[in-house]
Formats: sequence, structure tokens, C-alpha cells
Amino acid sequence: MSDRSDRSADSTDGRIERAKDAALGPHSDEPSVGDELGEATGGISGVLVGAGIGSAAGPVGTLIGGIAGALGGWWIGRAVSEAAGSLSRDDEEHFRAHYDSLETRPADRAYDDVRGAYYLGHIASQNPNFTAREFEEVEPELARGWASSADRYGSWSTVRPYASEGFHRGRSRLDDSARRAQAEQQARTPDERAEERR
Repeated sequence: MSDRSDRSADSTDGRIERAKDAALGPHSDEPSVGDELGEATGGISGVLVGAGIGSAAGPVGTLIGGIAGALGGWWIGRAVSEAAGSLSRDDEEHFRAHYDSLETRPADRAYDDVRGAYYLGHIASQNPNFTAREFEEVEPELARGWASSADRYGSWSTVRPYASEGFHRGRSRLDDSARRAQAEQQARTPDERAEERR
């Protein structure tokens, strides 16, 4: 390994990439459609298109990208793009049904006006720094990121219930994935588990 490679591995960028790899898995695979579209169309918007939520890209992608840029850290780069890529059509349908079921929703706002808050909450639930924390604990950070968009999309207090629902939906999907992985692990024989550890 050259001196240059050694320095880049110990650089801030190298340490950040290793932390992302630890949280999300290594990125040695080929870029996904979402990654490629993200690169081509400007970040989160492309990821949302690649995730099959095409109508959500554009303004919502710009909103989430702006919030991600304002928050920095985990929120910038591939980690947040991968979290956005975890959004599915089922999530979209869930969020829309949730909004439509609210008796207290504003009469002058459509679901499309608040979709970004649902997505923000969902993406936040994937942040490794938030996994052991409740929504109320991470809310100040989300509210700070939202502040730059409040004039256009509504105040944090107005969109908070939607971000909370997105966060809880994302958290429940992570919990389901963990339960499935644990069940798969327990279904293996002790010999199979020992073999995997070697």
C-alpha cells in the first residue's frame, strides 16, 4: 500500500466512509439504479425516482436534500441516499392513508404538501445515531433542519405529526427486519451457526 493510500485511509473522509460502512454495510457493490439516478439528477430526488417513488422526487427531493445539507454529518452523502432508497410504494401508501385518516388535517393542505415531513421522519429513523433514541429525543435536530424550509412547507409544529409518523413507520420496519434476521438465525442448527462464525 502506498503512503498516499495510508494517508487517505486515516483522513477524515476515510474515517467517515468506514463509519458508514459499519452502519450500512460496505459499498463495494455496483451502484444501484437509485445511486446512478441520484448522481445524474442531483441527490435525493434521483434516489426517490430509483426507489419507484417518481412523483415524490423534484420538490420533495430538493426539500430533503436541503435539510440533509443543513444537518450535515450522517445526513450528507451516500448514507442518507441509501436511507431514502429504503422508502417504498407501501410506505407512500401508508403515509397517504395516515394523512387522509386525520380528522385534524388542514383543509387547505393536500398530502403532497406534507409528504416531505413523512419522508424526513422515515429517513431519520435509519440514522445510526438515532437508533436507540425516541422521536422526541431527535426532534430538535429535525426541527433545526426543517427551519430552512418552514416558509415554503409550513412550520415544524405544523408538520411534526407527519415526521413523527414517518419516524415510527421507519423504526417499525427496522424492528421487523431485525426480528426476521433473528428468526432466521435461530432456525439454523448450532452446527450451521458455528460454521458461519468461522
